[in-house]
Amino acid sequence: MAAGPNISPLEGLAMTPYGPVRKRWLALATLAVFAAPILAHSAPPKYDPATETKLKGVVDQLKLVPPTGGKPLVYLLMKEKDSAEVFLCPKSFLDQMGVDFKAGDEIEIVGSKVKQDSADLILTREITKGGDTLTLRFKDGKPAW
Repeated sequence: MAAGPNISPLEGLAMTPYGPVRKRWLALATLAVFAAPILAHSAPPKYDPATETKLKGVVDQLKLVPPTGGKPLVYLLMKEKDSAEVFLCPKSFLDQMGVDFKAGDEIEIVGSKVKQDSADLILTREITKGGDTLTLRFKDGKPAW
């Protein structure tokens, strides 16, 4: 009967101590390469002061994205016929300011009209409700949160 080499499985790993680490690193690098275009595609649009506009109307619906968990972002849908979806800010910022919005609220918005995935989107700089104005972005469009 022929005897094989007397090497235990753990001794074999000693010859390539970084083998499992290299495999994980390679897997993470591969994932990063394929995920980068997807993440870049979903990058938020930039505020453009040149497209700033004013809207006045009534809130039709408040939308949180994602709807549960995570760090939701607040969007408003207005009852206006041709209005775009309106992005406000992270929900945590509204909570800190003690402000909320609901269907039926009359509001006025100053914001930049931009495109996101071929749809119109308003990035809100200021929103006024009942005589109170909340500044969400500075004049250059940088977020206040």
